Amino acid sequence: MSPFMAELLGTMLLMLLGNGVVANVLLNDTKGNNSGWLVITTAWGLAVFVGVVVAGPYSGAHLSPAVTIGLAIAGKFPWASVLPYIVAQFLGAFIGSFLVWVMYYDHFNRTNNPASILAVFCTGPAIRNYISNIASEIIGAFVLVFTVFYISGAQITPTKTPIGLGSVGALPVALLVWVIGLSLGGTTGYAINPARDLGPRIMHFILPIKNKGTSDWRYAWIPVLGPIAGAAIAALLYLCIK
Repeated sequence: MSPFMAELLGTMLLMLLGNGVVANVLLNDTKGNNSGWLVITTAWGLAVFVGVVVAGPYSGAHLSPAVTIGLAIAGKFPWASVLPYIVAQFLGAFIGSFLVWVMYYDHFNRTNNPASILAVFCTGPAIRNYISNIASEIIGAFVLVFTVFYISGAQITPTKTPIGLGSVGALPVALLVWVIGLSLGGTTGYAINPARDLGPRIMHFILPIKNKGTSDWRYAWIPVLGPIAGAAIAALLYLCIK
């Protein structure tokens, strides 16, 4: 499998399972309706595990433009490969969010709350304050990328990232995303990944969903620029102290 295809498939699975759990919790008449934040954060962590297991041996399983850019700034990934990775990640996010819509089509049609429908695709703030919202995304992405640099035994190259212990080596990243969601996710829904938010937001805008409302484009820049800034700060700090 090529690194491009690995990033596409890994991000697709991440979006299918991650946004899928939000659909299960928020949309009307699902088996998991109203099961809560713990269910959402746990499934997102496990979704990362699945994506990393599939993509890790072939691309390093960045699954996020913020991670790709952060690794490039730290000198652990070639800049020439950054754009192809980001394109693959966005394509994967498009496909994964489309599949969530297909999977939960009947439940979308039974849901009358535009906010719940939008939340299946992208993040939004609990309290809308753009300064604190972008600070939340910066901090969350910083924790993610800075910790990734210190995962024991990771070897990040343009083609492979052997993390160790076979597929179990993906577990540290999954646990990392889980704890970020539990600890820091309550303010903005912890996008910490531009492709994870912007890709599905575009799909929300395109898809013919009943009662969907607006795609909240006024907020859309925060889960894009915040994670990139957090990743850049993490990489620069890593270079200063390593």
